[in-house]
Amino acid sequence: MARVLRVARSSSLFGLGSRFYSTSAGEASHASPFLHAGGASRVLAKDRNVQWVFLGCPGVGKGTYASRLSTLLGVPHIATGDLVREELASSGPLSRQLSEIVNQGKLVSDEIIVNLLSKRLEAGEAKGESGFILDGFPRTMRQAEILGDVTDIDLVVNLKLPEEVLVDKCLGRRTCNQCGKGFNVAHVNLKSENGKPAISMDPLLPPPQCMSKLITRADDTEEVVKARLRIYNETSQPLEEYYRSKGKLMEFDLPGGIPESWPRLLEALRLDDYEEKQSAAA
Repeated sequence: MARVLRVARSSSLFGLGSRFYSTSAGEASHASPFLHAGGASRVLAKDRNVQWVFLGCPGVGKGTYASRLSTLLGVPHIATGDLVREELASSGPLSRQLSEIVNQGKLVSDEIIVNLLSKRLEAGEAKGESGFILDGFPRTMRQAEILGDVTDIDLVVNLKLPEEVLVDKCLGRRTCNQCGKGFNVAHVNLKSENGKPAISMDPLLPPPQCMSKLITRADDTEEVVKARLRIYNETSQPLEEYYRSKGKLMEFDLPGGIPESWPRLLEALRLDDYEEKQSAAA
């Protein structure tokens, strides 16, 4: 892994210069009411593509926004959950070991996650990829320290939503058992209370051909979801503080669904005009 990630450091930037950085506390509070700065200092990425991490509770939408930014910036979106699922579906050397771990309800070890990530980065390097947006890694302090030992992380984006919204979103998740696409039937309508803004999110409904084929994850029950969120909040605090102390954490309160949140996130990342330029060029 160290060899692969060190190579990524020297890869070329795709002509966007120093537009990729975290935001200082003063700039952040001025830029957006949805942004919380942890004293983040400017981190320039002049010599390569961005190397970002997305954090956030289960169901917050890390994959959605990381995937959109991946497409916009031309860097790979790497989700460790996808890496585990791909390995499980393969006949690779880790497949049997992973199957035993998952079937026993145990956590996948740091060593296995790092191994899978290393393989993915090596494959990407061979295809000429540069930079990355990591989704679901790191999840522990040990993973963060391993990552920090071998590569530079420019920015860590921590997406936030109120717990009641996260629970509704997780309980609304559905997957089509034929095409495999994910949808969400929850209609979130959180009213403004105690100075906190209202949040409204429309459901992401499937097309008619998928409607009768929707399935729910067995572990998407209210009890399990709340326990998952509680565990995440307990374990994420040291990780958030680690990146905050390094001036690399950007906390972003999602103001609603994709139509409301996407432009605000681009604004916070100073990418709002970049999307317009990309659309015009296309």
